[in-house]
Amino acid sequence: MTKITFLGLGVMGYPMAGHLQAAGHDVTVYNRTAAKAQKWVEQHGGTSAATPAEAAQGAEMVMACVGNDNDLRSVCLGDDGAFATMPEGALFVDHTTVSAKVTSELYAAAQAKGIGFVDAPVSGGQAGAENGQLSIMCGGDSADYDRAEPVMDVYAKLVKRIGESGAGQLTKMCNQIAIAGLVQGLSEALHFATKAGLDGHDVVEVISQGAAGSWQMANRYETMLDDQFEHGFAVDWMRKDLGICLDTADENGASLPVTALVDQFYKDVQKMGGGRWDTSALYKRLQRD
Repeated sequence: MTKITFLGLGVMGYPMAGHLQAAGHDVTVYNRTAAKAQKWVEQHGGTSAATPAEAAQGAEMVMACVGNDNDLRSVCLGDDGAFATMPEGALFVDHTTVSAKVTSELYAAAQAKGIGFVDAPVSGGQAGAENGQLSIMCGGDSADYDRAEPVMDVYAKLVKRIGESGAGQLTKMCNQIAIAGLVQGLSEALHFATKAGLDGHDVVEVISQGAAGSWQMANRYETMLDDQFEHGFAVDWMRKDLGICLDTADENGASLPVTALVDQFYKDVQKMGGGRWDTSALYKRLQRD
């Protein structure tokens, strides 16, 4: 049993922390909205705390899954941040999707305090978190990763160290770049089928068994055709992630023309009032005429 703190109980963090408690770890949670932390304790056991610093006091491992760079800084740094009270030799594992820049900043701050730091963004969505089937891509010192891996295994189907600090976040950028193009391609295929007078369900039954098949096709085509976009990863969050990808590409010289285009398509979806729709709402953008 490990004494673990979990910071951030959103659609991902809430079930992830629950898996840790169910696995026998001693879990303390913190959430910006305290009522949600209390609800988690009532459902799963464990304890809650009023600040990240209070939650992290005496913890062997602190996990975080918050919103963006600034959210991550706020739960790590300052008098109320986790780094203020984490004991020397403790380990911080960040599941947030953030920039490699903030990862580098916080890795250095952790090292200065004798704390390990692993960037470990996840893929698999809310369903993956709830079912304990996330794919986790990690960066950091190998010894720190070796300590974190068996803990992360309780909510993952795959955990892999890609390289040194920041490599996990860079890999997550690759993930989001690939998804953007896939969802747009699927949306266009379904839109084309509709315009051609075909039954989209019949079309996907056939093409999904060939080279066009993908996770997005298998898990999203039916809800797209049924005009259901109230689940999964929100457009607002995808635009945040794609912004990180495009900024990083400007720095490293990568060419991302399709990603930049799809980012603008998501901007159109936001203008339609779909910021909280899931990413498959690219189809709804094509169907609006």
